Amino acid sequence: MLRLLASKRSLLSQGTKILPRFYHEKVIDHFNNPRNVGSFDKNDPAVGTGLVGAPACGDVMKLQIKVDDTTGEILDACFKTFGCGSAIASSSVATEWVKGKQMEEVLTIKNTLVFFR
Repeated sequence: MLRLLASKRSLLSQGTKILPRFYHEKVIDHFNNPRNVGSFDKNDPAVGTGLVGAPACGDVMKLQIKVDDTTGEILDACFKTFGCGSAIASSSVATEWVKGKQMEEVLTIKNTLVFFR
């Protein structure tokens, strides 16, 4: 830790500027104002539930979708996420993306796309 502080001081004394890391404004907005937080009745046959966790960082996400049986359209989506701000924001974004889409279409969404659109 002391070496890290010493190396930062050395860089600063040489005129090197260390820039802070910032999240994109859309990420901050979805964290501060998450959309579609909640859960559906798990006994509803039109509801599908996914649960995923990342043991390395402790994030846990439950995503639920409500699907029209005849058309395959996702009518609604909601989530509950316990974890960091980016996990909450990405869950919020995911629910916005899937609503109104066909099941086949949402299967093409990859986690790497969440904040690049």
